[in-house]
Amino acid sequence: MRFADPTWLVLLVLLPLLATTTLLVSRLRRNQWHAFVAARLRQTLLRRTNPLPRWLALAFLGAAAAALIVALARPQGNATIRTEKSVGRNVLIALDLSRSMRVKDVKPDRLAQAKVVIYELLDALPNERIGLVGFAGSAHLFAPLTIDHGAVRETVEQIDENWVPLGGSNLSSAIRLAITTLKETGQKNNALILLSDGEKHEGALNPVITEAKKSGVYIFAIGVGTEDGGYVPSSDPSRPNVLDSKGKIVLSRLQPELLRKIANDTNGRYAMAGGGTDIAKMVSLAAKDMDAFEMRGRERRVAIEFYQWLVLPAILFLIVAVIAGTRWRGLKPLATLAIALALTPTGARAGEATAAAQALAAGHYQPAQEAFRKLAETTRFSERAARYRLGEGTAAYRARDFSGACGAFSGALLAHDSSVLAAAHFGIANSLFQLGWITLSDSAYPSDPKQIPDLARFDALVQARLAQISKAAAPEDADTPGIPPLESLIIHWADSLKHDDSALIHDPNNPDLRHNRQTTLTYLKRLRELLEKEHEKTNEAIPQPQPGPDPGNPGDSGEDDPPKPGESGKSGDKDPPKDLGGQGDNGQQAKDPPGGDPGKTEPPKDGDPQAGDKPAPKPDETPEERARRILGENADLEKGPLRSGRIEYSNPEQDW
Repeated sequence: MRFADPTWLVLLVLLPLLATTTLLVSRLRRNQWHAFVAARLRQTLLRRTNPLPRWLALAFLGAAAAALIVALARPQGNATIRTEKSVGRNVLIALDLSRSMRVKDVKPDRLAQAKVVIYELLDALPNERIGLVGFAGSAHLFAPLTIDHGAVRETVEQIDENWVPLGGSNLSSAIRLAITTLKETGQKNNALILLSDGEKHEGALNPVITEAKKSGVYIFAIGVGTEDGGYVPSSDPSRPNVLDSKGKIVLSRLQPELLRKIANDTNGRYAMAGGGTDIAKMVSLAAKDMDAFEMRGRERRVAIEFYQWLVLPAILFLIVAVIAGTRWRGLKPLATLAIALALTPTGARAGEATAAAQALAAGHYQPAQEAFRKLAETTRFSERAARYRLGEGTAAYRARDFSGACGAFSGALLAHDSSVLAAAHFGIANSLFQLGWITLSDSAYPSDPKQIPDLARFDALVQARLAQISKAAAPEDADTPGIPPLESLIIHWADSLKHDDSALIHDPNNPDLRHNRQTTLTYLKRLRELLEKEHEKTNEAIPQPQPGPDPGNPGDSGEDDPPKPGESGKSGDKDPPKDLGGQGDNGQQAKDPPGGDPGKTEPPKDGDPQAGDKPAPKPDETPEERARRILGENADLEKGPLRSGRIEYSNPEQDW
């Protein structure tokens, strides 16, 4: 027997002092009353009570205090030695420590950002054995493979570019050292996470990449920095930046091509730090496909605690002390009333819950829904309210009130019980699926397995809905009436999948959950295929633009047959408009407008009825010829309707 915190035992000394002080105070008070009241009047003026209950209360209070003090000292039995075991994989991290990792094109610099990525990996891979290799001109193993992530974290916090004496960036040396280290573990599949800017590498990479692939080493290359780059800082305080042999400032840029090649050739992946990719999640998901093995960790001393054996007696002693020291004659009616008030609501509430459950089982869904709602709103316990919300949601779902079911099941998400959370997410997912199905078929999804529609029936429902959309006339400045229902269907089913995934987290072995999720996913994929086919048909049905008449070509009038000499001026003639290209009849030059340049018209004067946007008529021009000339000048109108693609590169003057 030993105590984990024996300092608390010092408080035991206070208990005898407390008992002695109480005894002295009691005697002092009695002597004061004896001195104040004469002996012949004591029996009349002083009413003596039995002192035994008070002394019992004091004794039990002291025993409770002693038990609590010993419990705080945490008595422990003989400890056992337990070896920690876990199932994990080997993950080796290679960190570039060249001078270029101090470039500040990312904040605060590349090395600091690479360390942040390593910290995220340590948190995301708690059961993996992780090691650290640092390299520049040469490579060194600074942290061997271990499950003690705290030691690896301390090494990463202290490491910098001065840990490797030889400058440069020898990627091949780092990969070769990593392969050798991982081979010694005896595992077939291992992971290497390479953090570098990929610049100015030394050594031949193709042989080591081939060796890594044969050894089963998957390389995840993480690029640190930007392609714009930055100037390499110097370690010499007299000059801020590193200069090359010609005296120019060295500019370092991220080289993603090299890192991407290393990752692709070893069946790994490439990502850029700070580029929006969740690198820790990417590596953890890929690591699950590798072979796992049982690892023995550090030995831990496990002691047998006995404090709980003292806490319960201490509580009982306190209760007895309170009961013994209380005068119950005046409190008896109050105690009876408190017990009645405590028990009556609980019994009534239990009866209401039973009645609601019976109504649900009997098929009276509306009364059951209202009863469960009232119970959830009036109860003081959140967990109990969450279970009442489940009953309310179930009743609403069976009553085909799927919107109300979503609201009720959402109220159950405030629970902490994993089974309640799984049922709430499952109910929301089913309700959202039903809401989406109603927008497609105007009826709920059948519950009878014999009536469940197959993909052919689903295709027919979608085609019917799309036919309604195509027949509906779209109002001006508004969407087609059938599009919002399809959008709401997709949104409801996408949210249903999310709630199915949340339910599987709390109840991963539920076959109904997995079946419903797969059904929703199948319908969503099929709907996407049908919408893509409909989009292709719509694009094929759009007429292609037709070329209009060229105003600069007198012989091009938009017709196939050339004009015949001698024909003119009649409706339906195919003569080109006169003076269209600056020429009149018989190939003669048209007369210039008075006082103007050749080929130009005189601007309209004030008061002229032709003034404004309408072009002025030319001399000797018939109304038909003038109309054709106007169409020729606005030939873009003959090329068909404008498409949305014509303005996709037209940026606004101000980007909000």
